[in-house]
Amino acid sequence: MKTAIVIPARLGSTRLQEKMLLDQTGKTLIQHTWESACSASRADEVFIATDSDRIASVARRFGARVEMTDAAHQSGTDRVAEVCSRHPQFDLWVNLQGDEPEMAAANVDLAVRQIELDPEVPVATIACPLRDRKLLEDPSVVKVVRDCRGRSLYFSRSPIPFPRNFEPAMLLVDPPVWLQHLGLYVYRREFLPVFSGLPQSVAEKTESLEQLRILQAGYEITVAVAETGSRGIDTAEDYRSFVSRMAS
Repeated sequence: MKTAIVIPARLGSTRLQEKMLLDQTGKTLIQHTWESACSASRADEVFIATDSDRIASVARRFGARVEMTDAAHQSGTDRVAEVCSRHPQFDLWVNLQGDEPEMAAANVDLAVRQIELDPEVPVATIACPLRDRKLLEDPSVVKVVRDCRGRSLYFSRSPIPFPRNFEPAMLLVDPPVWLQHLGLYVYRREFLPVFSGLPQSVAEKTESLEQLRILQAGYEITVAVAETGSRGIDTAEDYRSFVSRMAS
């Protein structure tokens, strides 16, 4: 199946202004993410989708293929759907957020493989074992519970399953009790326009998690489990830590 990766990138950011263009490592944040995406063995094409002329100009200079998208889009998925509508030759569409510079190319390949193994579902994503209690209780870290087929039961910012009687040893067992959701999705081409047309659901609005719109509409998401994960760059502290890791 032919696969395209789309990196949605907008200039505005509430917590970290113009983060896509931060370049203290010698490269912009968006370039780091693009280079990681280009390393995925399952990627036949990588696009950067933006409504910003500044991001587009920077991206073209480092060699990226840029697609200009509607400024009115409310989500990165909407940008992916617009790009998809122009390129019907691709079967699978990966949504990789521009602020995920450390998303391993192997995890992209894992998510693509997951949706190919489960042909009945329209969406795939990935998770990794969550073994830190601080992260378990952090609402910015999204958790997911899977069923016996590897399909998601629910995503939440709260600890799920909730530990009624928590013991530290629970963080160490295999298979893991808790899974951290990683912000990477693979969509079948035919599902993207369906998703864009779905109304926001109650759970989505309550948790501020777009993927819950899919579940509440009755569709399923298959979840692969990666060995390790990564966290996106949301705050100035996140970016400082990223710069430090790049320098080491």
